[in-house]
Amino acid sequence: MKREAVVTKHLMAVVFTLAVSTALVGCAGRINYPSYYTLNLPAPPDPPAAEGVRASVAIREFRSPAYLRQGSIVYKSSPEQIGFYNYDRWAVDPRDFLTNAVVDRLRASGTFSQVKLYDGRADIDYVLSGRLERLEEVDYDGGIQVQVAISAQMTRVATGETVWSNEAIEVGTVAQRNVPAVVSEMSRTMERTIDKLLTPAPAAAAK
Repeated sequence: MKREAVVTKHLMAVVFTLAVSTALVGCAGRINYPSYYTLNLPAPPDPPAAEGVRASVAIREFRSPAYLRQGSIVYKSSPEQIGFYNYDRWAVDPRDFLTNAVVDRLRASGTFSQVKLYDGRADIDYVLSGRLERLEEVDYDGGIQVQVAISAQMTRVATGETVWSNEAIEVGTVAQRNVPAVVSEMSRTMERTIDKLLTPAPAAAAK
């Protein structure tokens, strides 16, 4: 009887081990891995030859609401409700992307003698600061859209005076119901929003 009991316990242990192993394999087969995305804008044109341009500007890193800093792509199913895709994330922080895009476009405008990222030094004439207000998929009011909103202002370093400010918001319509299509439309809408934000150019107020 003792031998039979030992054999029975051994068989039960084997069966339990096989069951756990099967469950783990099944779970492993259902693991979802994150997909990473980045915005994509056309490269700006080469800047024109500088003629009588003397002012320099530094661009601070753009700020944003806390929910846009979580790393996940954001969607809104109502004006009051914010959701996050669990497995669709930004490979590049949109704030960093926007900051560098503004640097590139101000350089391409040829309206400043120097355009650089702000490093805390006061060896420039102006500082441009901004905020990414919105970068989200919108799933209400019919269809799927994306919204991008940006605000910015430029101050004179010597006096602290605000010499220029602007804000821009653009909406784009998503043709297909999938995340890659949403991100592609975000890129196009971001480009339009930046162009709108920088028109008229900050340099016009800096002269």
